[in-house]
Amino acid sequence: MALELVPLCTLTATLRPPVFIPGTPTGTRIIAEVVSIEVTGDRLNGRMVGAVAADWLAVGPDPTIGTIDVRWTLETDDGALALVQYGGRLDLSRTPPVAYVAPLFEIGDERYAWLARAQCVAKGTFSEDLTSLTYEMYLLE
Repeated sequence: MALELVPLCTLTATLRPPVFIPGTPTGTRIIAEVVSIEVTGDRLNGRMVGAVAADWLAVGPDPTIGTIDVRWTLETDDGALALVQYGGRLDLSRTPPVAYVAPLFEIGDERYAWLARAQCVAKGTFSEDLTSLTYEMYLLE
């Protein structure tokens, strides 16, 4: 049985300049706060709500590999709320960097029970000036 990638949405995030904390036990910690997120697609539409959204990225001994740790709150266009969280890798050897993540949605609204059960994957590309990031997100089926 082969995996199928079903298009879910395009996610566009606007970012603040990152904060660098070198020399932590996990390497360099790069905290990239998110200003806004817009989600558009045939199956999922919405935006970020609240002020807490960031990537708590860690870069270890290999400076070309980042470990992604993101959390934020989604409000769908029809009023459902979800915690969105994902981990993954950031390929810092590419210019601009490329992100590969596996999002999960914690959502209790019955209309989105299918999304609460889903595993997603996404590939993200940064703008040249690193102020925005766009993910193409898919459901694994």
